[in-house]
Amino acid sequence: MSETVALPNSTEVNSCPVNHSVWTHFVASETSKNESNNADSCECPHVNRQIPSTSEKGCTSDAINESNNMPLLPNQKPSADQRFPLDTSRQLSNIPRATPKVDKNSANKTEEEVWIYPSEQMFFNAMKRKNWKPREEDMRVVVPIHNAVNEKAWKEILEWEKLHVQHCGEPKLVKFQGRANDITPKARLLNLLGYKLPFDRHDWVIDRCGKRVTYVIDFYAGQPNPEFPQNVSFYLDVRPALTLEGVLDRFRRFLRSIIE
Repeated sequence: MSETVALPNSTEVNSCPVNHSVWTHFVASETSKNESNNADSCECPHVNRQIPSTSEKGCTSDAINESNNMPLLPNQKPSADQRFPLDTSRQLSNIPRATPKVDKNSANKTEEEVWIYPSEQMFFNAMKRKNWKPREEDMRVVVPIHNAVNEKAWKEILEWEKLHVQHCGEPKLVKFQGRANDITPKARLLNLLGYKLPFDRHDWVIDRCGKRVTYVIDFYAGQPNPEFPQNVSFYLDVRPALTLEGVLDRFRRFLRSIIE
């Protein structure tokens, strides 16, 4: 079943930026298709919980956080050729960190325990760093959609984790990686049967109470809703990776779907 996301009111944007075939309508790439498919993965947000931005005075770094492929020091500075300021506030997610940042002086412990979504400015800077040509006015649409897609992915993972709730009731996200160029065997098979290839793929590694487990996520553009044509529609195919345990989980869930 497809998930839909309502777009903010805008006269500038009328397409879905999550679909890579439509993404070029927003940001014309200066690089090849292969390079553009390696766009940064971003931290997972929750729309309704917001935290203030922090200053970066005197701090710059190109070091990359291996857990999410984003800079270790968030770049909130406007680009030299940026036309107008972008929002620098960041939003907390419902996705718990497996290795929370420990800061005994932090007044907001929740901020240390969950993944934090990038601001509009961070998203814009990340795209510039990948040699895209982002438009400032598109960030207010791109960021919430990216947010909703990642939240949906985590909810789907939690559905799978119900198979292990007796052993672990609180899985946490360790890291994730974008692998748009690595088509999964299932996606290739479906493509041979006439279905479109997914526009993106992620591998998410979770901590199941001390055990690391990988989930594979294929991202597809969903069918538009005739009643709400302005809304974005997407479909996520989330399942455990092809390990022995992953195959067993897929079979168990298949049997459960038949019984229920």
